[in-house]
Amino acid sequence: MNGNELRTWLTRKRRRAIAADYAWMLAKSRRPLRKVPERWAAGDGPPVLLIAGVYEPWSFLLTIGDRLNRAGHPIHVVSAIGRNRGTIADGARHGLAYLQERDLRHVRIVAHSKGGLVGKQLMAIDPDNRVDRLIAIATPFAGSTAARYMPVRTLRDLRPTAAQIAALVALRDVNARITSVFGRWDAHIPNGSRLEGAKNIELPLLGHFRLLEHELLLETVEREAAA
Repeated sequence: MNGNELRTWLTRKRRRAIAADYAWMLAKSRRPLRKVPERWAAGDGPPVLLIAGVYEPWSFLLTIGDRLNRAGHPIHVVSAIGRNRGTIADGARHGLAYLQERDLRHVRIVAHSKGGLVGKQLMAIDPDNRVDRLIAIATPFAGSTAARYMPVRTLRDLRPTAAQIAALVALRDVNARITSVFGRWDAHIPNGSRLEGAKNIELPLLGHFRLLEHELLLETVEREAAA
């Protein structure tokens, strides 16, 4: 395969990945779960707090929650965050209040996309260091260059030059306690999810949504949560 053929193949592969990604996202959005499974309350391991991305129901992380619960982690969801339409700061305050009200400690946050930004902000404002580690999946830590073209402010506020992104980039002290997990290519985050000072794990996957149920991603999250 020559260079031109390789570029054509990659383009077609990426188009298929985008189509599959949105098909997964739309199917999950039409059938969101409203009630957190009662079985998630059980577990002797460190607690896990799930935070989904912007416009996402918590049930986008259902498969991850089930996997971690089977590994012994009690799983928590902050209903006040809803579909994560608010600011990063507001989401972090809701998350911290939840941890404080339940006196949860040694917490692992597992978050997707914008949820990872909320998780990082939560760690930065947590006076008691209740969170041991953030495992962020496909998170635009430096913002997303694609966000500048979005038609709604909630998404445009995720562009690299947005004030809330710039403020979060400056919060470097917590980066050493963050694992950033991401695929090889993500149309939603063209500039990538690598975070300086964090543990960065690139998986041989394409897309932004569908990887949330991929076995390789699940294995990685389970291993990092147990670390």
